[in-house]
Amino acid sequence: MSLFNLAFDTGARRQPTGGVGTGIKAFAALTAVWTVHAAAFSRQDALSLTVTFLALMLVLTFLMIGAGPGADREKVAWYDWPLSLAAGACGAYFMTRADAIAERITLLDVLSPADQGFSILLILLSLEAIRRTVGLGLTAIVIGFIAYNLFGHLLEGPLAHGVITTSHFLDIMAFTTDGLFGVPLRVAATYAFLFVLFGTVLAKTGGGDFFFNLAASLTGRARGGPAKIAVISSGLYGTISGSPTSDVVTTGAVTIPMMKRLGYSPGFAGAVEVSASTGGSLLPPVMGAAAFIMAEYTGIDYVDIALAGIIPAILYYVPIYLQVHLRAVREDLGGLDTDKVPRVLETLRDGGLFLVPLVVISWALIEGYTPTYAALYGTVAVVIVSSLRRATRLTPRLVFDILAETCLRMVAVAGACAAAGLVIGGITMTGLASKFSHLVFLLSGTNEFMSLTLAAGLTILLGLGMPTPSAYILAAVLVAPVMGDLGIAPMAGHLFLLYFAVMSALTPPVAVAAYAASAIADENPLTIAAGAVRIAIAAFLVPFCFVFNQALLLNGTPLEIAFATLSAALGLVAVAIAIEGFLRRPLAMPARLMLTVAALLFLFVEPWMFLVALGLCAVALFPQRRVTAEA
Repeated sequence: MSLFNLAFDTGARRQPTGGVGTGIKAFAALTAVWTVHAAAFSRQDALSLTVTFLALMLVLTFLMIGAGPGADREKVAWYDWPLSLAAGACGAYFMTRADAIAERITLLDVLSPADQGFSILLILLSLEAIRRTVGLGLTAIVIGFIAYNLFGHLLEGPLAHGVITTSHFLDIMAFTTDGLFGVPLRVAATYAFLFVLFGTVLAKTGGGDFFFNLAASLTGRARGGPAKIAVISSGLYGTISGSPTSDVVTTGAVTIPMMKRLGYSPGFAGAVEVSASTGGSLLPPVMGAAAFIMAEYTGIDYVDIALAGIIPAILYYVPIYLQVHLRAVREDLGGLDTDKVPRVLETLRDGGLFLVPLVVISWALIEGYTPTYAALYGTVAVVIVSSLRRATRLTPRLVFDILAETCLRMVAVAGACAAAGLVIGGITMTGLASKFSHLVFLLSGTNEFMSLTLAAGLTILLGLGMPTPSAYILAAVLVAPVMGDLGIAPMAGHLFLLYFAVMSALTPPVAVAAYAASAIADENPLTIAAGAVRIAIAAFLVPFCFVFNQALLLNGTPLEIAFATLSAALGLVAVAIAIEGFLRRPLAMPARLMLTVAALLFLFVEPWMFLVALGLCAVALFPQRRVTAEA
């Protein structure tokens, strides 16, 4: 087994059969019911809620995910039963001690031997759950941070910190909301869970098919239609799922084989799907779990984050769509057969009501409801809409399956959030974030662009092989202080980090979304990842655009916002054309270089630079018009 596989392999996901399988699904469904009630209706304190949620997720983790990739996929191993019981016992202990824990004074009241024993057991169980759900790579990072907490006082130089005893470590990690039970896990138990429930209900009642058919009806007949279907449908589905990997698996199962059948290479088909699915996590109104964590971490209202993300999300897809189109024209790739493309009016007639839940979520957020209630109202809207047609109506069996599937989908998210909580607690105790910021400035000096480039690279590096929430959380804790020191507003700074945390899903060498696509496309994942970066290369510039011009985040007058959007869009279009090296006919290298320079000038959004950029584009593309006229 290679070191790469060893670092990123997760445990085999089980599908237990018979009575055991039914019993586990019933436990998962009941857990989902409790989580919805606790998140939306209960007055349970945050610590008790997250402790209970983690314990329930740990029970399911050991029952549903094997110890390694080769574990039996139908039978629960004998040693996983005691691990599940131990997780349940930890949850029961903390729940019975909830009142005493709420009243104790952190670091003053001494932990009893039982307190220490159960907290150590819970941390060890969490580490094993992290290894099974996310892989050994992230687990090693977490263990490294724990070791730094306990033994960092032995170091010399700027990374050294004061003595942190085992009792001190356990007190912060397991008996406060600053460690294991911090913001990431609390978000997983509330907003994230309810939005995953919303996405599952929508998919199970036909909403996913509607969005795919809508994309097909709009672009299926056009040149490169299948790839354009992938771009639009993956973006629409991604805003519901909030996960690039799950988006690739869900929509890619249809779009990638369809592209291959019509002559697209496996690598290009996978790359289109990966780049489009990755951007779905940045597309309002839902975005993804990381955006909810950003709202909780920064104190910025989620609706403000969603509104600020509208223009950047559109800019993300503009160059991707254009590159797909140019590639299709250059390689003469056709669209779908006319008889296989659904009509727009028929598609809207059959499933247009599935747009209503997205409108409901947007309305709830704008009206000031919390994301928890916005997701709940959206789910209720899906149920009502689906009940209007017999084919999409919910049955008791389907409700049971939806609840169980939602809970099981959250197992990996809970593992990633537990890892993030352990890291954040350690960073807080040691003051590592300020030291990390000092290191960045040591490397980049006072140059803002260089500091941002380093921040982007570090965020991608921290996100390799990790779920987006974990990648963003690590970046928010370690890299966000750099943004503050540069004088960048919290909205722009954290959205910058969120973008690159998402982009880590398609960036080699790990590119988890590309690995998900490789099995469907039957192509080397690194080939797919390299193609996805090429297709989405202009999208890597979008965060720099809105940091240097925050009118793109709707922070400015209507004229400023319009001019900034136009300038950024033209710049990204120029990049896309330069990358593809084609517009009606192949472009010579000098023309591509001029377009690249023009793109950078467009992105600076200065009036005189805008005019110079237009001139460069005219010079670069003038031969195109002349050739067309002569033809």
